[in-house]
Amino acid sequence: MTKSRRARTGVWDRYMASDPGLLRLMSGLRTVGAIGLTLLVLSLLHVGVTDLVAGALASMVSTFGVRDKRVRDQAVTLALCLPTALVSVSLGAELNPHIVVGDLFFVLLIFTSAYLRRFGDRGGSVGLIGFQIYFLSLFVHAGPGDLPSLWRSLAIAFASSALVRFAILPETPERTLRRLRQAFRARAAQLVATQVDVLEADPERLDNAVADLRKDIARLHETALMIQARLDEGSTDEATAAQLQRRVADAELAAERLGVLVLNARSAERADTIVLHLPEAALPAPAPHGLDEERTVRTLERELRALHELVARLGDDDSSAATAEIRNRLLGYRDDENVPQASPAVQEAFRGIGETARAVLGLRLALDGAGDEADETAETARSREEFEAEDVALAGEVTAAERTGLERRTTRAAAQVTVGSMLAILGGEFLSSQRWYWAVLTCWVVFLNTSSRGEILVRGYRRVIGTVAGVVAGVGLAGVVGRHTFTAFSLVLLLIFAMFFTAALSYALMSFFVTAMLGLLYTLLHTYSLSVLLLRVEETALGAACGIIAALFVLPVSTDQHTDEQLAAALARLREVAMAAVAQLSGAPAADLLDLARDLDTALDDLRRSTSPLTYPITPLRVRRRTVRYLVALLETCAYHARALAATAELVPYSTGVAADPRLEAVGQRIGHNIDVLLARIEGDTSTEPIRTGPSIASMLEGSGSAAVRSGSVTFRVLRHLQRLDEGIAGLARPIGAPVEGEIAESAGIPKAA
Repeated sequence: MTKSRRARTGVWDRYMASDPGLLRLMSGLRTVGAIGLTLLVLSLLHVGVTDLVAGALASMVSTFGVRDKRVRDQAVTLALCLPTALVSVSLGAELNPHIVVGDLFFVLLIFTSAYLRRFGDRGGSVGLIGFQIYFLSLFVHAGPGDLPSLWRSLAIAFASSALVRFAILPETPERTLRRLRQAFRARAAQLVATQVDVLEADPERLDNAVADLRKDIARLHETALMIQARLDEGSTDEATAAQLQRRVADAELAAERLGVLVLNARSAERADTIVLHLPEAALPAPAPHGLDEERTVRTLERELRALHELVARLGDDDSSAATAEIRNRLLGYRDDENVPQASPAVQEAFRGIGETARAVLGLRLALDGAGDEADETAETARSREEFEAEDVALAGEVTAAERTGLERRTTRAAAQVTVGSMLAILGGEFLSSQRWYWAVLTCWVVFLNTSSRGEILVRGYRRVIGTVAGVVAGVGLAGVVGRHTFTAFSLVLLLIFAMFFTAALSYALMSFFVTAMLGLLYTLLHTYSLSVLLLRVEETALGAACGIIAALFVLPVSTDQHTDEQLAAALARLREVAMAAVAQLSGAPAADLLDLARDLDTALDDLRRSTSPLTYPITPLRVRRRTVRYLVALLETCAYHARALAATAELVPYSTGVAADPRLEAVGQRIGHNIDVLLARIEGDTSTEPIRTGPSIASMLEGSGSAAVRSGSVTFRVLRHLQRLDEGIAGLARPIGAPVEGEIAESAGIPKAA
């Protein structure tokens, strides 16, 4: 029974890790549930197929269109969207016969819908639903005589959506945050399991094991960002949110650092953190171990497996005696007396296990409270007291100027999508006077959540690929289903679930399911033919082309320009975190370092998205792609070291083990100067001073006489992070094109950005 329960738990953990917070699953279930309930009610009223299709589409739109996080805000937005939908479908039905007036109104509606996104989630929802319901009226060819039945279908659809959202499958920020915490635990357990694989891997399998390590680190960081984004709404108070944010950050840093230490333990030389972020980075050569060292490495493997068990049990069974015994033993490695005799790299790995176990303990305290303190060792009690001291001590930014007018992203996007839609209407009318609106819909969709020409180009390409594949599937499904209404609607529900479940994974896959679903809807409306589906491909390609043309010539934002803006924002956030952390480590007053680190993570996430067109697999600019990937990986490495410094600096005001050192102020000045040089270079200023390299911070690790810093101490780690941060910032000079004072050691052969 116990093995069976553990097996089920393991399967569920793997799924939780693949779908953090169950966001994709719940999105698909709520949408399908709302559509199913709508179809059930409408079928009991014996309405026609047209009303069934209209009700199904309206319930789908009203479910996914509302994006507010708080339940009360969702209810208000849904209430506002119903009259918007009724007005929109009425105008669509009335204006559909009048081509010129209808097209002009459609263009005005498109601009308004896109512009409303500047007013946040609610404005975006109202605009999206207004546009989609107008599109619905065109899809079912509604006329004025159809309005009473359409109003009824829309009202039932919105009521069904509300019932599923608030009663049948309720979703609250607190519940979502709780699931995200479970996903973080599951992904952390996966990461530790991968670290065991890295330590055990044969030399020929090491590349694959490290690739898995990179993937798991990125997935853990993604979940941490998702938790941070929902802390304010999902926590009971600010103190609880701050505590959880700190514990999650500690656990993420400890787990990532342990990955580097494990790689070092099996290597002849120290690995740089960039190895965990850059696939092209060379792995250090394996180190030959003597018999005694080999036994110690085997012990390290066993303790890593024990750490995996500790992380995996971070939940209902965490209070068991077996878990307490594992936790007490692993925490003991924080004390040098318990670290086995071995090479410094292997000893550091044992200490890393102890620090990760401490982070797991902190996460449990933040999630479940103090719990049972019986049978604790001295090290466990000390770790608990450290967390309590942090909570007591910690209890108790520069904003960028907002752009206005046409410089504001939402205004620019509204103008672009309006011009693109006008072109799509003109071209779509030439292709088909009945279904021209498909081109407009594609043009609208490729602009959603995009900020540069490259992003629009990639999205348009994916839309066309998914549509072409969906047409093939639609032909097959339509032939199988025929005109069996119940079977067709059942497959429609299945395809809609797949569409929402895969939306966050692949835009092309989502487009495939959308097009396959439309083939079935055409079958239900008795308008299906192969020529209709082929027309769908033509209209999609036309809409994507019109969107790209508008992005190229109407208030264009080049991918380079957008990427430079995001790069400058990420560097500015990195400077804030690094300077504040170094200042606090030097003895300056305490600052809110975790919030600064959170802003840095958000800026880096924006940078990754903005560079995705430049690193797309089919891009012909291979050298540029390699340069961009190197730059982002180096920035991620710098961010890791800056976050580690921030986490340590927060301990300075009250910890007996971490003391301020005024000598670090000079290091901070050099780091700040170098980031300023990079920012000036991005802005086009070529008259700045060069990057300063000077003496390496590593020289501080060696010390002189009795002042030598002990390997594995907090001071050692601080200096190591500062050294890596300083080297990483200097390494950014070459891809950015900034001047360097002297030569930068080990340039890694990365070509200068074009």
